Amino acid sequence: MAGWKFRRQHPIPPYIVDFYCDSAKLVIELDGSQHAEAIEQDDRRTRFLENRGLRVRRYWNNEVLASTESVLQDIWNAPHQPSPLTPLPEGEGNCEGRTG
Repeated sequence: MAGWKFRRQHPIPPYIVDFYCDSAKLVIELDGSQHAEAIEQDDRRTRFLENRGLRVRRYWNNEVLASTESVLQDIWNAPHQPSPLTPLPEGEGNCEGRTG
């Protein structure tokens, strides 16, 4: 995909992610129906990865099959979006000091 190299079943201890692109710092996770009952565990895993400066994209297996083009478009756009740990510009997202 645009020259990006993805590794399958890549270890990021203590986890093994489904797909990882080092140059984009992008993790792709494909979730089956068993994940519907593991939302809290998946959220914890996502936070762990994001705290290490990685972008994480999760897709349901059926979403990948039914909406392949939109999933690919989202993956394509992911490296162009700010990292979860990228600080906001001065004044953005900060309500302190605002009046009225």
